[in-house]
Amino acid sequence: MPSFDIVSEVDIQEVRNAVDQANREIGTRFDFKGVDAEFELADSEITLRAEQEFQLGQMMDILRQKLVKRSVDIAAMAIKDPQVSLNAARQLVIIKQGIETDVAKKMVKEIKASKLKVQAQIQGDQIRVTGKKRDDLQQVITSLRKADYGLPLQYQNFRD
Repeated sequence: MPSFDIVSEVDIQEVRNAVDQANREIGTRFDFKGVDAEFELADSEITLRAEQEFQLGQMMDILRQKLVKRSVDIAAMAIKDPQVSLNAARQLVIIKQGIETDVAKKMVKEIKASKLKVQAQIQGDQIRVTGKKRDDLQQVITSLRKADYGLPLQYQNFRD
């Protein structure tokens, strides 16, 4: 029986490379000369540190640019509000991995509402879709691509 998995994964190594490139660019940019600003990556969280809040906006643009250049979907970023004190500003960006349970339930509900002869089941942070016909599975993929769930989706492990 043909099946495939719906996942939402980001290559953390590419994120690490993008953060390193962004740090290098900040070191060479004229508007950041003499400014204590940097990106820090810990697990799947990126912390932006600068002296003022408007610099965080510039840093966010640099980060987005570097992530796109490294083929990392920026829809996987969850951007928190900046925290500003007298001489420091911080902002946290979380890279989302996996499909959350409530989003997965919503996806399964929409797959079942499509009236295709497929079964969808949640397996941890991914969804497995099985059906008798390959065409039905391809219709599920196209319908999921049209919908927006706020995270990048990949379709893997296609089996006949």
